[in-house]
Amino acid sequence: MTVRVRIAPSPTGNLHIGTARTAVFNWLYGRHHQGTFILRIEDTDQERSRSDYTENIISGLKWLGLDWDEGPFFQTQRLEHYEAAVQTLLDAGLAYYCYCTPAELDDLRARQKAKGQAPRYDNRHRNLTPEQQSAFDAEGREPVIRFKIEDDRQIQWTDLVRGTVTWKGADLGGDMVISRAAPRGTIGIPLYNLVVVVDDIAMGITDVIRGEDHIGNTPKQILLYEALGAPLPNFGHTPLILNTSGQKLSKRDGVTSISDFQEMGYLAEALTNYMTLLGWSPPEELSEIFNLSAAAAVFSFDRVNKAGAKFDWDKLNWLNSQYLHQMPLPQLLDHLIRVWQGAGYDFDPTGDRPWLESLTALLQPSLVKLTDAIAQGRLFFNEPPSMDGEAISQLNQSGSDEVLTQLLHGRQSEGQLTPETAKSLINHATKAVGVKKGLTMRTLRAALTGAIHGPDLIETWLILHQRRWDIPRLERAISLYSNSN
Repeated sequence: MTVRVRIAPSPTGNLHIGTARTAVFNWLYGRHHQGTFILRIEDTDQERSRSDYTENIISGLKWLGLDWDEGPFFQTQRLEHYEAAVQTLLDAGLAYYCYCTPAELDDLRARQKAKGQAPRYDNRHRNLTPEQQSAFDAEGREPVIRFKIEDDRQIQWTDLVRGTVTWKGADLGGDMVISRAAPRGTIGIPLYNLVVVVDDIAMGITDVIRGEDHIGNTPKQILLYEALGAPLPNFGHTPLILNTSGQKLSKRDGVTSISDFQEMGYLAEALTNYMTLLGWSPPEELSEIFNLSAAAAVFSFDRVNKAGAKFDWDKLNWLNSQYLHQMPLPQLLDHLIRVWQGAGYDFDPTGDRPWLESLTALLQPSLVKLTDAIAQGRLFFNEPPSMDGEAISQLNQSGSDEVLTQLLHGRQSEGQLTPETAKSLINHATKAVGVKKGLTMRTLRAALTGAIHGPDLIETWLILHQRRWDIPRLERAISLYSNSN
């Protein structure tokens, strides 16, 4: 049998990292078995579904590299299939019209709570007579449609992650609503548990892989599979992604949507690598840094953990930095050009490319996220740099003004700056003023960059020289020193 898996997000919000991690596991499992990966948009919640969320989901999956083989399918375009399934259940006596009002259900729950009982529907309208139904119709009540669940029924399946799982019918909350309220004789908008089963049957899904927060839906859906006469797929419930406190990761924890991670400067390759490690332990032959194809070759659910996976920003940052540090220079520059353009920096992406490559090579070893290049690159695009407190303190040290004067005179008498001439000018200024070389280096860096810490000084000087900004910065620093004394 060909493996067929799916990811079925709801467009009621942006693509969440939990949904994306589920998509990763489905993709890996499908590709491992040379199967089919399907994208389905579950948009029957018409009040909260939005087209911009759909676009965010699709673009996010594409950015992550999770290519799908079929779809996207939209549930709102398949309503006749769900209505037919509901009618089948009604005709078979497995579903019925329930006229309970919200007030009646609230009263039922309140009485159950007062007795310390779990809230559940008491199936009071399961066996209404035609006369009773007509009376409710005359009152103007519009019934929901409920699916019958027998309390004495036991539901069991072998989970891909959790092994044998057993539920009692009595623990499922009574007969389940499968369609929203509508006049009797019509079918309202079908609800999640019904539509997901109908779609999975129609699309031939062999393995339903989703987060453990769906595990309570599985016994209800198994009963629907049976009622519709369809074979059961395999079910696998993956661990939740948790925050540092061990709670389910949510918007309150900050960034959780894939588009936010993208805007923060994370690479898709690093993020998918990290998400794969959230709940899955790679075998020894696979290093900690891997791409999706390498993971798919060895992926199996016997290495997926049952316990929740805590999100670790430090680990994600480390992984992202490794990808950035190992990335070919032209590829990294293509990323940084977009970042620098987004920051409003002025340059010609084509004409300035050789200079931009030199700048990229200088910054690459210190990047953790792509967006780090905004602050680190600012001094190479904006004239002049602001001076921080340490830089001003350095420029006010005894001997700093003489060092800068020597360096400026040397630059003015030299032509093209090279690594050799730069080192020679530093050595000459150090000896001429009679100071330690460290003071010369720190003073030069403060004058050129506005700070006393940063990437390689000689390369920084050369890159600024290519923009003809080194001499004006030396002159400005001398002026700043003179004005402060």
